[in-house]
Amino acid sequence: PFHSTLPPDAHTYALPPAWRQAGLRRFGFHGLNHQHISEEVARRFGAGAWPSGVTPLRLISCHLGAGCSLCAIRDGRSVATTMGFTPMEGLVMATRSGSVDPGLLLHQLRSGMALTDLDQALNSGSGLLGLSELSGSMKELREAAGSGHPGARLAIGVFRHSLLQGIGAMAASLGGVDVIALTGGIGEHDGALRGELEDALAWLQPFELLTIAADEEGLIARSCRTAAQLAAAL
Repeated sequence: PFHSTLPPDAHTYALPPAWRQAGLRRFGFHGLNHQHISEEVARRFGAGAWPSGVTPLRLISCHLGAGCSLCAIRDGRSVATTMGFTPMEGLVMATRSGSVDPGLLLHQLRSGMALTDLDQALNSGSGLLGLSELSGSMKELREAAGSGHPGARLAIGVFRHSLLQGIGAMAASLGGVDVIALTGGIGEHDGALRGELEDALAWLQPFELLTIAADEEGLIARSCRTAAQLAAAL
C-alpha cells in the first residue's frame, strides 16, 4: 500500500497505549491515485527538473472529488496524508464532514443522538451538502453561488479554507513544495478553484501547479503487468 511508508510521527495518534496497541492509527486512503500522481509527475519532469532545483521531489497530491484527501510525497514516498483511521478525517468533502472536534461528537452523543444517526450525519449529511443545504456537487454549487445562493457561497468558502490549511500542513511536512497536483472530479474540472489556489498560494512559490487525471484502474493494470513480468522471469 502506498501509505505504508508513513513514518510513525505521521501515522500515530496521541491516544492511550491500549488503543494504539489495538491498531488504532492513521492508515490513509486514495493510495492508488496518489501513487499514480507521483509516478506521472516523475515521468513528466525527470530528476532534478523541479522549479526549486531541489531533489528529491516534494509533491503535494490533491485528490478532490466526492472524497477528498491530500498526500505529501517526497521522492515517490508518502510521508503525510489527511485521511486517517477512516476516510472521514481531513478535508471537507461532498457529504462527509472531514475533521471536527471530537468533543462536538461526544456532545451530540450525550445529548441523546443515536450512534447510527451520528454516523449518517457525518458521512451523508455533512460536507458541501450540509453546508449549502443544496448539493454536494461543486459544479452545482458554483452555479448557485454565481446566482447569490448564500449556502453555496459558504460551502465553497469552507471547502477552500479547509483545503488551504491542508496544503499548508503538507508543505510544512515536506519543508517546502515543488509540485502541487490537482486530481479527482473537482481537482480536474473546477477551473475557478485552480485560479483561487494560484492566488492564495503565491507565498509558496516557486512551484508547479498541475492538473492530472485520476487513474486508479491504470495503476492497477500496470502493477499487474509488472508482477506478471517478474513472475515470468523467475
